[in-house]
Amino acid sequence: MMRLRLLVALTAFSGLVSPALAQPQPTPLPLPPAVPDPQDKPFPGTLSVSVDATDTAHHIMSIHETVPVPKEAVQKGEMILLYPMWIPGDHSPTGVIEQLGSLKVQSGGKTISWKRDNVNVAAFHIPVSATTPTLDLHFQLLSPVTPDQGRVVMTPSIVNVQWDQVSLYPAGYFTRDITVKPSVLVPHGWQIGSALRAPTYGDETHFNATTYNTLVDSPIYAGRYFRKIDLTGPDHVPVALNVVADDPDSLNATPSQIEAHKNLVRQATTLFGSHHYDHYDFLLALTEELGMIGLEHHQSSENAAAPGYFTEWDKTFPERDLLAHEYTHSWNGKYRRPADMWAPNFNVPQRGSLLWVYEGQTQYWGNVLAARSGLVTKDQGFEALAYMAATYDNQSGRLWRPLEDTTNDPVIAQRAPLSWRDWQRSEDYYVEGQLVWLDADTLIRKLSNGQKSLDDFAKAFFGTNNGSFIVSPYQFDEVAATLNSIQPYDWAKFLHDRLDTIQPHAPLDGLKNGGYKLVYTDKPTSFVKASEGMRHGLDLTFSLGMSVTKSGKTARVHWMSPAFKAGLTSGETILAVNDMDYTSERLRHAITDAQKDPKQTIRLVVKSGEHINTVSIPYHEGLRYPHLERVDGTTDYLSAIYTPR
Repeated sequence: MMRLRLLVALTAFSGLVSPALAQPQPTPLPLPPAVPDPQDKPFPGTLSVSVDATDTAHHIMSIHETVPVPKEAVQKGEMILLYPMWIPGDHSPTGVIEQLGSLKVQSGGKTISWKRDNVNVAAFHIPVSATTPTLDLHFQLLSPVTPDQGRVVMTPSIVNVQWDQVSLYPAGYFTRDITVKPSVLVPHGWQIGSALRAPTYGDETHFNATTYNTLVDSPIYAGRYFRKIDLTGPDHVPVALNVVADDPDSLNATPSQIEAHKNLVRQATTLFGSHHYDHYDFLLALTEELGMIGLEHHQSSENAAAPGYFTEWDKTFPERDLLAHEYTHSWNGKYRRPADMWAPNFNVPQRGSLLWVYEGQTQYWGNVLAARSGLVTKDQGFEALAYMAATYDNQSGRLWRPLEDTTNDPVIAQRAPLSWRDWQRSEDYYVEGQLVWLDADTLIRKLSNGQKSLDDFAKAFFGTNNGSFIVSPYQFDEVAATLNSIQPYDWAKFLHDRLDTIQPHAPLDGLKNGGYKLVYTDKPTSFVKASEGMRHGLDLTFSLGMSVTKSGKTARVHWMSPAFKAGLTSGETILAVNDMDYTSERLRHAITDAQKDPKQTIRLVVKSGEHINTVSIPYHEGLRYPHLERVDGTTDYLSAIYTPR
């Protein structure tokens, strides 16, 4: 009997018994033809893009675009237009194609049916012939009305026009080879800030023709309340700070504040010994309504800060390295760019393997230049550095994930909220990259007895071809070789050790070689106090291992921290502390009381959804905040780094 069952099983397995198993298995359908690769050849004709940005009530921009039809498209019987997806500076495919609406294509007044590519959904196939010499496109940008729908770009007082969101371009060409004539209509009486130039400015402004690359790289801030401040430096290349605001009072910058921004231009051009623009426009929105942003461009940058940026100067310094960071990108990221991040158009994927240079060194210079220029004091710069060093030294995710792998995170996480940020790691190449470059700077100074520094690297690496706009790509070997030309050392190993290997602690040799060490006390720095004030919360990162909003919601709980081990997660609400209604002061007192009495725990009543729970945290080390402490008998290279040139 057993032998018979085995025979049946074997014959069934071989397909001899079950006809069903002999049926043909499905095979995949072939993919449609790929969108043509971009070619380095001039597009025959000039696009025009006209944007009506006056409907701020509904947050809708209406666009009319004309596109000449090339002969080769007529021969193929089809023209393909692309919506930009890979936006420079975002490091991932962030194009807001979901906001594109009401697309209508016409030629000579006749409507033409279009068809979206069902694989590359940013590509639109449009039939053309000799009777369709030009395509007229009409569509809308249905921009977010509330922040939970995306970044808000239209408010009653400010409009932010990003040209990648309001235009399509022909496939098959390098975007630097496509010429465009742009125009914009803004509400009556509003003023415009942009790197684009026009013969005259008004409610409807027709800008000079430019390339599609430059167009996408030249956004607009337009505002009801607007101020333009001249920051031109000693090289006489025009630089301006274009400020828009929710209200007119926010524009009230003092002469000393303006001087600090002028100093930023002086210090940056001194550092790099060059410029790669014929004019530069900082775009700064002081707002609680427009979406926050810090985005680099070759001849401008988009920035947003709190309305009190000028009027509450002593409280807003934690965000005042933003302009220095984005300005640095004109040299590092726009002119000098990692070779795998240069792409021929805005739909070819970029790769971020060198983001620790692109963003990491920019983060470093942003912090340093802010201090050198007086946007922050040296002590404020040191406090920010201490906080970042402590944060990344306590980054639990470094136990499994090397820094270099985080350069993939813009694509992996798309900058979406993470449940356990410090364990998963995110775009750590920014701030940990800053620490790597501080390590390099202080090591160069130490090895050269103070004769050389990372300033020399910056001038040698980013200061080439003064005045040139042409992107100069680089790879890892050139970075290491340039460092070696400044100060002989095994820089390739230095970098690989910090980038590619698991390191249980952050690279803090820059502090040691700079003459300082990281310590913790129970006194918050002015940086922590100002940050708590701006965020309206309580920062207990280095004690309980969490931050808490003013209303008691846990904003971030750190992996394996005392709060984590007690069962807390982010998004919960603390209702009570030691049997009293929650306030931030009561939670602080509970921490200090538990430090005095090792038998006392910190008791919290916590609400999570419909669930209420009581947790007890056995923590007795008190409040802890990071500081930099001077090491006696060592050279103070860190102060030298932050000293104006």
